Amino acid sequence: LILLRCYNIPFYYCDDGTSRVTSPRVGNKVTVVLGAQWGDEGKGKVVDLLAQDADMVCRCQGGNNAGHTVVVDSVEYDFHLLPSGIINPKVTAFIGNGVVIHLPGLFEEAEKNMRKGKGWESRLIISDRAHIGRLMAPILGTTKKGIGPVYSAKAARSGLRICDLLADFQEFSERFKHLASQYKSMYPSLEIDVDGELEKLKTYIDRIKPMVRDGVFFMYEALHGPPKKILVEGANAALLDIDFGTYPFVTSSNCTVGGVCTGLGMPPQNVGEVYGVVKAYTTRVGIGAFPAEQNNEIGELLQSRGKEVGVTTGRKRRCGWLDLVLIKYAHMINGFTAIALTKLDILDVLPEIKVGVAYKVDGEIIPHFPANQEVLQKVEVQYETLPGWKTDTSAARTFDELPENAQKYVCYIEDHLGVPVKWIGVGKSRESMIQLF
Repeated sequence: LILLRCYNIPFYYCDDGTSRVTSPRVGNKVTVVLGAQWGDEGKGKVVDLLAQDADMVCRCQGGNNAGHTVVVDSVEYDFHLLPSGIINPKVTAFIGNGVVIHLPGLFEEAEKNMRKGKGWESRLIISDRAHIGRLMAPILGTTKKGIGPVYSAKAARSGLRICDLLADFQEFSERFKHLASQYKSMYPSLEIDVDGELEKLKTYIDRIKPMVRDGVFFMYEALHGPPKKILVEGANAALLDIDFGTYPFVTSSNCTVGGVCTGLGMPPQNVGEVYGVVKAYTTRVGIGAFPAEQNNEIGELLQSRGKEVGVTTGRKRRCGWLDLVLIKYAHMINGFTAIALTKLDILDVLPEIKVGVAYKVDGEIIPHFPANQEVLQKVEVQYETLPGWKTDTSAARTFDELPENAQKYVCYIEDHLGVPVKWIGVGKSRESMIQLF
């Protein structure tokens, strides 16, 4: 009874005087940061901000096909697999079961960031149910990281997990050889040094073993132990989601809010704030429909001013106006509680700014975001034109310090989406994120 009171669990007394629980204790809630477009929105910067007073940061999906850049004290850190919140030396970082882990890439990335002054190994926990990335998987897809084939093997139930590597290496080797023969039959030109790959993997066992936990139990204890601030860092973005993105030009995981529960092994009742990160214009890497794309001097200006080159791929990003139709669609799926609007300063030089507010197909406005690529390729975007501000915003540190038309641009986005903007980014550093509430 005392225990129940301590945890604020509702209970009542039976006729014999014993107490019964009437509803379960929810426990700690997680704060989720998700991309609302096609990735590269600046999620790492928002996570870095929130991680300053977090106890734990988590990755729940994707692999080293994600790329986040964070600048702290003029030092630039690049993250692909590690949660970028690991920069905070007090944080425990957790890589969940939904993540594909490329072991050589993990250690290489960690060591590179450690050389810049950030230790990590004692603070990293890895779910034993996470699948091992790449192995001999062919380098396919938009990021050339072999993520797709690993998720395919996972769905086909022939994948290899961290727990398999740490259990019986003989059994692991047999399954590895079977997987290698599957890849060879699918990709006849693929060269696989099976013995060499196995030898490499064996060298990682002792190093990774101290980091591995039963992920479900670890997460449950974090949620139901003492009060904790837990942050979940989404990779990729809503329009790259395997189910809800611009299929087939998507990633291989669920990078919308549902992926948090399946990728960490936690119930939806523990999801708290869900922050959508929105770039003040739109970018996309690689092929696929992009209704608001500007193949003109506007697109070139956004690309050059925004330094729009992929952290993971090194490719130039395609650029266009802010498309509120797709942001609204992302909100329908994720239920954003607030928005982080990034890179507003890139628009500083424009005399006027267009915002996509509706799609027309065959001359008629459609009320939804099309699922089919061919339909999406032919939509006609309806734009509202807003006045620019032609003023440098990079020194602004409060909303009131922004030019009037920049404030109106932010308010227009809030009104159209029905979601408040909580942060506005006007530069690369931590200090250039304006917090509104």
